[in-house]
Amino acid sequence: MDNYKQFFLDKKITVMGLGLLGRGVGDVAALAEYGADLIVTDLKTEAELKESIDKLSDYPNITYTLGEHRKEDFENRDMILVAAGVTADSEYLEHARQAGVPLKQSAALFAELAKIPIIGVTGTRGKSTVTAMIHHVLAVTTGEPVIKGGNVRGVSNLQLLNEVKDGSLAVMELDSWQLQGWGWAEMSPQIAVFTSFMRDHMNYYHDDMDAYFADKANIFKYQEESGVLVTTPAVFEWIKQYQDATLGQEVVLVDQSNLPDDAHLSMPGEHNRQNAALATEALKAVGLSEEEIFEGLASFPGVEGRLQLLTEIEGVKIYNDNNASTPAATAAGLEAVADGQNVVLIVGGEDKGLEVDELPTAIQEYCAHIVLYSGSGTEKLKVALPHETSHEEHDTLKACVEAALATATPGNVILFSPGYASFGLEYKNEYDRNDQFVSIISKYADR
Repeated sequence: MDNYKQFFLDKKITVMGLGLLGRGVGDVAALAEYGADLIVTDLKTEAELKESIDKLSDYPNITYTLGEHRKEDFENRDMILVAAGVTADSEYLEHARQAGVPLKQSAALFAELAKIPIIGVTGTRGKSTVTAMIHHVLAVTTGEPVIKGGNVRGVSNLQLLNEVKDGSLAVMELDSWQLQGWGWAEMSPQIAVFTSFMRDHMNYYHDDMDAYFADKANIFKYQEESGVLVTTPAVFEWIKQYQDATLGQEVVLVDQSNLPDDAHLSMPGEHNRQNAALATEALKAVGLSEEEIFEGLASFPGVEGRLQLLTEIEGVKIYNDNNASTPAATAAGLEAVADGQNVVLIVGGEDKGLEVDELPTAIQEYCAHIVLYSGSGTEKLKVALPHETSHEEHDTLKACVEAALATATPGNVILFSPGYASFGLEYKNEYDRNDQFVSIISKYADR
């Protein structure tokens, strides 16, 4: 900790984006404890951020600019710590660049300072599961604490610096926004896993898939020759077209054949066997044997919000697939849990500029009934639904769950797989959507 305190002590740092997820609060708390001179600026108001601000009330070295950003907060500073989701073309970030102030992002800053081996995982789909699989197998095999960070709920990357010891290893889930920070630092993880690449976040990237890929590509772009890139043939086709990287590192291409047919997994779905195959190759790169890997995968419990079996009520299994925030992810979830046309699906939310893809076909093939949660994405899906689809629509999650439970019969499966974003609805964020669903189901299960 002393080394990090020496690095941050009296540094003038502007934190752009405090938020309500906990990660930003933790990062600010870490910087304050290290003795930095902090300005925290957020477009949300003090009232909106009260919960976060209250947690930081003990630190006198923080000042706030709330409800707005001011250009003067982005000049004459030692660095700007940028929260995930801030647009790359922000006028305030450009002002900082013009003023010669370095831009940093917490996951990349952790890597810069910790100087430990990192397995980084990204991808449009599968990154959370693959990250969790790798972390679980390493933890049970080595018996040592393994740092897990990046895009992890409630985990501050800068607070993780206190966990770094000699011999530490970190596994980091890295979304496209966090990988912008790796690009600013001109760094990539020593072992990179790129699980998949498909349309997502097009509202942020203005329908520009190349811009989306350019952020993702930072996971391998700056790898040294000693690095390892684990990916799929489909992603590799994108990589071959990407002109800003020379591949001198080892590249391992993966499909399900990398995982033996008798390898046992607790999570349903062919896509999870693909996830396990990707995790397997990353773990081999660390030096684990196949026996150690497959034994560890067999005990992997799954990931909250990703085809998570919550309970069974009167012969109806209920799965929480909250983290499926694209139509394609919901289609994959349907295929994973269906046994014929037996799924009662709760789906819907806000549009992210994505097409419905194969979701209407999957609904027709696997669903006995669908319960639509109102939203702009839902409106797009309704237009594409086959006319004979049995469906109803509600504007609260509680009403959707009640409708699904009223419809389902023994042998049915209820799958909550939104397929769309949560913003602008009755939730603070996607994690709140997850917690509300789990809470509603638990009340029924306890009856």
